[in-house]
Amino acid sequence: MKALKVLVAGASGQVGRALLESAPAQLELRALAHGALDIGDAAAVQAAVAGFAPDVVINAAAYTAVDRAEAEAAQAAAVNEAGPRHLARAVQALPGARLLHVSTDYVFDGRGSEPYAPDAPTQPLGVYGRTKLAGEREVQGILGKRAAVLRTAWVYAAEGRNFLLTMLRAMRERGAVRVVSDQRGSPTAAASVARALWVLAQRPELDGVFHWTDWGVASWYDFACAIAEDALAAGLLGQRPAVTPISTAEYPTAAERPHYSVLDMSASAARLGIEPVPWRTNLRATLQQLRVPVRAAAHG
Repeated sequence: MKALKVLVAGASGQVGRALLESAPAQLELRALAHGALDIGDAAAVQAAVAGFAPDVVINAAAYTAVDRAEAEAAQAAAVNEAGPRHLARAVQALPGARLLHVSTDYVFDGRGSEPYAPDAPTQPLGVYGRTKLAGEREVQGILGKRAAVLRTAWVYAAEGRNFLLTMLRAMRERGAVRVVSDQRGSPTAAASVARALWVLAQRPELDGVFHWTDWGVASWYDFACAIAEDALAAGLLGQRPAVTPISTAEYPTAAERPHYSVLDMSASAARLGIEPVPWRTNLRATLQQLRVPVRAAAHG
């Protein structure tokens, strides 16, 4: 039986690295970081996809600087809208090939109070959300049933730039953090997103929009309190930091954030045949990954 050929774009990002770390052994995998493939470059995308002729392309590349996107709309659109379009057109030229596209909770305005189903009306608040939604539409419009969109939220990992590592650094340096308490969502380990993507990659009958996060709901303040408690227990902090709740109004940003962006995963879990893991469980597992390098650095 021929090995499934998978090309991962955005391989150096949080989800991209998680995909590489958890890739099934039977795959023929080509991983391309931004330096090797700029998905905003149509010719480069066409050459990379045609040259490898994958069965599945996973697009984990994105412009994710939410606030900077407000001033850099063209750059955000080049990666989040044009990039998926270039990938979809390249995949379209390969008979039977599929594209899996990672998207975001920011396609919703967050003004609701119930988890958003995959078919809920979208209403992004800023440039980042608008360009990500446009990318979804490009992918589905070009490829139809040969595409799947996986929306996720609040992604973090043991490396990269994310809320977990920002909080740990601030807690160590200052011993205190002030964190927004009136925005609610689902903290999600990058490994969870990768798990769902690998199921999608190996199930060609699955198409459409999927929602996937870790299980449960938290505010950023709740998330920070959990980081403080679990990092202290794991030996990553020398003392318990002070975590103070503040309102969104007290922490102004260039981009407006959804106040409630919990994703309804019930239909997606049934279709994928897997169950989400509680977010606190994955937080603790991620902190365990940080223990060895942090301690090595402390004694090096």
